[in-house]
Amino acid sequence: MEIILGQALFLLFCFILSLFFFTTAKSRRASTSPPGPPRLPIIGNIHQIGKNPHQSFADLSKTYGPLMSLKLGCLNSVVIASPEAAREVLRTHDQILSSRKSTSSIRSIDHDKYSVAWIPPSSDRWRLFRKLSVTHLFSPHRIEATKALRMKKVQELVSFIRESSEREEAVDISRASFITVLNIISNILFSVNLVSYDSEKSNVFQEAVIAGMEAAGNPDLANFFPFLEFLDLQGNRKKIKSFAEVFFKVFREFADAKTAEKSLRNNLKDDTNSDFLDVILELSTGVEPELDNNDIEHLLLDMFTAGTDTNSSTVEWAMAELLRNPKTMAKAQAEIDRVIGKNGVVQESDISELPYLQAVVKETFRLHPAVPLLLPRKAETDVEILGFFVSKDTQVLVNVWAIGRDPSVWENPMRFEPERFLGKEIDVKGRDYELTPFGAGRRICPGLPLALKIVSLMLASLLYTFDWKLPNGVVPEDLDMNETFGITLHKTNPLHAIPIKKMRH
Repeated sequence: MEIILGQALFLLFCFILSLFFFTTAKSRRASTSPPGPPRLPIIGNIHQIGKNPHQSFADLSKTYGPLMSLKLGCLNSVVIASPEAAREVLRTHDQILSSRKSTSSIRSIDHDKYSVAWIPPSSDRWRLFRKLSVTHLFSPHRIEATKALRMKKVQELVSFIRESSEREEAVDISRASFITVLNIISNILFSVNLVSYDSEKSNVFQEAVIAGMEAAGNPDLANFFPFLEFLDLQGNRKKIKSFAEVFFKVFREFADAKTAEKSLRNNLKDDTNSDFLDVILELSTGVEPELDNNDIEHLLLDMFTAGTDTNSSTVEWAMAELLRNPKTMAKAQAEIDRVIGKNGVVQESDISELPYLQAVVKETFRLHPAVPLLLPRKAETDVEILGFFVSKDTQVLVNVWAIGRDPSVWENPMRFEPERFLGKEIDVKGRDYELTPFGAGRRICPGLPLALKIVSLMLASLLYTFDWKLPNGVVPEDLDMNETFGITLHKTNPLHAIPIKKMRH
């Protein structure tokens, strides 16, 4: 009896000791968790997000620091708001933090299962998708091979704007830029123009993309309380399904046409004029195909959404900032005129000779990053960031919008001053963590090289060919610069400006 009682007391002692160590360790971990604002019961910090989370998070980070912890319902989140913390996430702990925290709307179309932007980088499918996009779309060889195409599409944009100039009509910069980029991407993928400047179809595509990006990025109760997902209380799942179906229908039509054309050619292989769709369709045939229809549709959706909306929005923001800062616009135009000369055409090869224009593009990315919080990351295991404990499955958001406006990083951060980049090596290619609009590490946007060429060529061509003024007597300092948040950041009210054809002597 005494032996049994002794064993029981020993086990009780072990249990109490284990409990003590567990609670001590938990308390120690909790004490080193990132600081954050006080939380309300159940909802945590949801009430502090607002319509523009990037702005709300930036304001909170001023109080709680560049590594901030938030409880959003059931979702543990950490928000990064300094270059040092961004380096830890995007480089030092890139492997642990490179998985995605998918949203309810993304899951509603299974994009988390098939998208190169969302599936884990440890998967074979991700490596295949990444290889395909880099090799057949974004390699130096492929980008050089499509240079003439980009030139042609940008000249079509210039011709369209010239017609508006002759009529003294304002141009919707958002729409015109979107059509140009959409046709560049559709020609690279399918070898056809998807829309024309006088077609209402372009509005359908642009509205679908914007609605899809907003639905994918909007704060959604289903992300904070997963048991509410089936209710779709905010309609985000419905919106993104409509957006995806618009493009899936187009992709299926092109794929069917390609397949029928190949059948008519009796399967004779001809790579001389092959585009990206030809390449991926080839991988979907045979006894053991590497891709299926879902893979193809979601891969193409990635290319369209990542390529069109971000590039056209960046051109619009750049033009808006230049119209707000006429002296800066004049300086950029003078540089372009000096390099191109009279009666010329801007070539891609000229961009390297235009350091001030490149600085304008960088300054636009600083103040208006296309994806203000990048895509949400997820901690695969417990990890320590700058001495703070971040638990497994925590959502990690890098607020590049806040970093770009941090007065401890940038002098006069709210001013549009391209001069800050002149004579400096800082770039957007994922090595300088104060400016990472494309992300960094293994999750860096593979389309970065193409995006820089498209944005720079379009902007230089618009500034070289035309002078610009705001319509209806709007003065530069009153130009509306309000933002609408989604996965991508849009100008709330599209920019309209009147082009004036330059008189060259």
